[in-house]
Amino acid sequence: MTPGADAQPPPLLIGNASGFYGDRFDAVREMLTGGPIDVLTGDYLAELTMLILGRSRLKDPARGYATTFLRQLEEGLGLARERGVRIVANAGGLNPAGLADAIRALADKVGVPVRVAHVEGDSLSVPDGYLTANAYLGGAGIAACLRAGADVVVTGRVTDAALVTGPAAAHFGWGPEDHDALAGAVVAGHVLECGTQATGGNYSFFRDSSRDHDIRRPGFPIAEIHADGTSVITKHDGTGGVVDPGTVTAQLLYETGGARYAGPDVTARLDTVRLSSDGPDRVRISGVRGEAPPPTLKAGLTRLGGWRNEVVFVLTGLDIEAKERLLRDQIAGAFARAGKRPAEVRWELARTDRADAATEETASALLRLVVRDQDPDAVGRALSGAAIELALGSYPGFHVTAPPGKGAPYGVFEARYVPARSVGHVAVLPDGTRRTIDPPVRTLPLADTEQPSLPTPLDAGPTRSAPLGLVAGARSGDKGGDANVGVWVRSEEAWRWLAHELTVERFRELLPETAPLSVVRHVLPNLRALNFTVHGLLGEGVAAQHRFDPQAKALGEWLRSRHLEIPAALLDSAPEVHA
Repeated sequence: MTPGADAQPPPLLIGNASGFYGDRFDAVREMLTGGPIDVLTGDYLAELTMLILGRSRLKDPARGYATTFLRQLEEGLGLARERGVRIVANAGGLNPAGLADAIRALADKVGVPVRVAHVEGDSLSVPDGYLTANAYLGGAGIAACLRAGADVVVTGRVTDAALVTGPAAAHFGWGPEDHDALAGAVVAGHVLECGTQATGGNYSFFRDSSRDHDIRRPGFPIAEIHADGTSVITKHDGTGGVVDPGTVTAQLLYETGGARYAGPDVTARLDTVRLSSDGPDRVRISGVRGEAPPPTLKAGLTRLGGWRNEVVFVLTGLDIEAKERLLRDQIAGAFARAGKRPAEVRWELARTDRADAATEETASALLRLVVRDQDPDAVGRALSGAAIELALGSYPGFHVTAPPGKGAPYGVFEARYVPARSVGHVAVLPDGTRRTIDPPVRTLPLADTEQPSLPTPLDAGPTRSAPLGLVAGARSGDKGGDANVGVWVRSEEAWRWLAHELTVERFRELLPETAPLSVVRHVLPNLRALNFTVHGLLGEGVAAQHRFDPQAKALGEWLRSRHLEIPAALLDSAPEVHA
């Protein structure tokens, strides 16, 4: 036997430099110069981004990609080549071939020879009335490009985790049947995809973490991927933020649902994930099991939904409710006289006022009026006329935060599912060769996972009314019109209480907005976590701006602020968190 023949290949260090289109511009430089990595990834595509790029492409068919990424490469190409780092990003958006050509032109301009490849085939036939239609591809096309020697790979719509599964499969030689290894990479990819959300950003226990870590400017995350699919989440030495089981748990729960996390490469079993500390700012992910992927791919469609406008009235001092009633009656009368009442009229009063306030601002409440209609005039002139003509004839102290404008178009995102075999996944290699990527031969329709057994209930003893957030963390987000809220605790005792206390019924009581909606609870014991999906809370999705928090980013923090009876023993032993 040749010495070292059974030696495992070294870990693959995959860093992230972007969690969304508009993330920190200098992150590419930070990641390339801050320490060793093998691959640098960037996620630029969200549901809203596809709509933005679609409108950009209408103005200029040569665009449709994330131009920020191209600007980042003006310096990044040379730095990556000096350090032997490959770059993989989904910044191609609706035009990955156009972005690949632009990168080649940039490389010639800056004098850095690089081999550029791209992945296409995600673009679907756009139905009438829609702006974009794209399937979510997996990482196999990225892997093919890297195996062919690409230094830079850009894609269109792929799953966020594909930016990690593709490089890992190319590095370790994984095939489509290596389900456990691929599932491990999917989990690592999900942790990386939102950048600094894995290193202390948007973290419920940020005050607890700040005792030992400066979280004012978190560093971007790195995944050390091993040949068996296990990984360690970390960050460059000397960067801000923190990586611990809590920050990783929070990101694992973000925008996921049940135990089966399906993708085009593999279905990862989130109920098998195990996290353990591996040293300062190092968290090991192990035990992840995978199953064959489903026979369908998720597809995202966007369209323009109509026109939207809003105005925020300021109500100051006494008689807030009476002022609100007067204004609402006046606006309704103005719409009626104009004969142009918008199709949708929504009012929301935010009681930001305080009694006997020391400043005018803290004595004021905000009354928000949002209107929608298919007719731009109904949300433009009709609203501005109705609102502004009241300036001298309405409630005392009448003023607005800003006058209403002409209104703006809003978008709608829709998720559909298409047969994987109907989508032409193609890797365009650095030499221009087009290689068709076949879908996995073996698939498994997604099935509901039986809910695992709950732990033995905690013998609560005395309780106190207190905010849930004193003992539990949360992270929330959006998937189309649905919201997800992941809730977790940091001790077995707290888990024994949470698993039985935070039922769907109690969740609805704590968040009354969810009471009339379908709410599904998923139990993830290994993470000491519950994941709730609230169907329809966000209407037609983030681009439609259906509610005050259109992406449900703060839904989890609202839940943490709600009071319920909590065992005193848990409150007394919990790390200090300020209510």
